[in-house]
Amino acid sequence: MSLRGAREVRDNVQLFRLTGLLDAFSEPTFRKVLSSKIDETPKNIILDLSQIDFVDSSGLGALVQLAKQAQTAGGTLQIVSNARVTQTVKLVRLEKFLALQPSVDMALENIK
Repeated sequence: MSLRGAREVRDNVQLFRLTGLLDAFSEPTFRKVLSSKIDETPKNIILDLSQIDFVDSSGLGALVQLAKQAQTAGGTLQIVSNARVTQTVKLVRLEKFLALQPSVDMALENIK
């Protein structure tokens, strides 16, 4: 199973709900699509990864690049996580750099 997702624009946020695998196979398309959306408005991005089954190192690399791009564009990148994603992020000590949130509602509150 590859990566699938849906985009929703609310007020000052673009919300992406993703399912599947964020791995070396899906990462190039994921990064290209999200990168182009960060250049649009609104600049604040929420990635709902709570239904993601797996993230590998290439997926983490894409998340770091997108977080930097969002910051440079004057926006934010919030990541709604699940236990598996959180464990992977903490394993490589990126939890201080990537803004992990337990729910979409919490991510929205951090933006307002």
